[in-house]
Amino acid sequence: MSVCLLYDGSVKPRVVLLSAFLTPFRSGAEACTEEIAHRLWEQFDITIVTARLTRTLPDDDPFRGHVKVVRVGFGRAIDKWLFPFLAPFAVRRAQPQIIHAVLESFAGLAMVFSKWIFPRAKAILTCQSTNTSFLLRLMHRRADCVTVISRVLLTRAQGFGRSDALLIPNGIEMPAIERARADLKKIPHRILFVGRLEPMKGVDVLLRALARLLEMRKVSGGENYVHLRIVGRGSEERALKQLAHDLKLADHVTFTGFVPTPRVFEEFAQAQIFCGLSRSEALGNVFLEAQAAGCAVIATQTGGIPDIVEDGRTGFLVPPDDAEAAAQAMQRLLLDSRQWQELAQAGMAGAKTYAWQGIVGRYEEVYRRLL
Repeated sequence: MSVCLLYDGSVKPRVVLLSAFLTPFRSGAEACTEEIAHRLWEQFDITIVTARLTRTLPDDDPFRGHVKVVRVGFGRAIDKWLFPFLAPFAVRRAQPQIIHAVLESFAGLAMVFSKWIFPRAKAILTCQSTNTSFLLRLMHRRADCVTVISRVLLTRAQGFGRSDALLIPNGIEMPAIERARADLKKIPHRILFVGRLEPMKGVDVLLRALARLLEMRKVSGGENYVHLRIVGRGSEERALKQLAHDLKLADHVTFTGFVPTPRVFEEFAQAQIFCGLSRSEALGNVFLEAQAAGCAVIATQTGGIPDIVEDGRTGFLVPPDDAEAAAQAMQRLLLDSRQWQELAQAGMAGAKTYAWQGIVGRYEEVYRRLL
């Protein structure tokens, strides 16, 4: 087994990060895993254990050789279901001092099994989702440390007896967002959604809200040019395109498909309003990214979103599944440029506290404490 040394000649502590998915299957949890690896590889000997999922992904490519990536499975979609059972064997081979599972479900269960076959390691569970309940109590109890990304998950952890759970939100790539914001101008009346096209994201409600907004502006005699850009892919893509057609929104909606980081920050930088009408959300990094890029944000009063969108100060919050309320909020911002500017400025100021550098520093403190 190779030994990694720090500059002073001491041995780096070994850390295994468990994440069933990595780029290109990246969302908030995967961003957390990758940012920890990118920013802490000099201090720790880091291995990421993930599901293979496809046969075309090289092991070390995302990290340029600084972090070992072990992919388990057969290169099929079923690998995510096999991950909790295969990952522990990779953990045992790595002989870590710390096992850090990012996201409940697959990674959390892999952490439980890893502790059974390699009990000497300290285990961290980072909770990122409100959409799972399977064996959550067991995951919380087996971890030596529990971190959560929002207050709603903190309350859940306390309900499982973890009064020691730590609130560490996900972060954003502040420098890249600020560069995009400096280079590009806002396009008037442009509305943006970025995210997976899945039922929980409420994009169908957004389309109905847009149709209602256009009706309102037509009746009031206001400028009717409003354009919505929907960035992302998912199982609902075909149905959403059909809904946009049925609502006669063809001239007002563009489905861009997936846009990778950092190019997606250009979408945020050019949008005047970001509207995400999630039915459930543990935190919602896209709202932070939108705020950092100077968008006025409209979101739903659900999950961890109120942690980052303060109604009337850094954005507007509306009830889930309420297209009328969302349309009213959009109309209000389009008609009142002063309020739009105030929300955008307050959002930018608040988003600065979520830069990844500071967030990862808090995980480093957790690692040091456990060691």
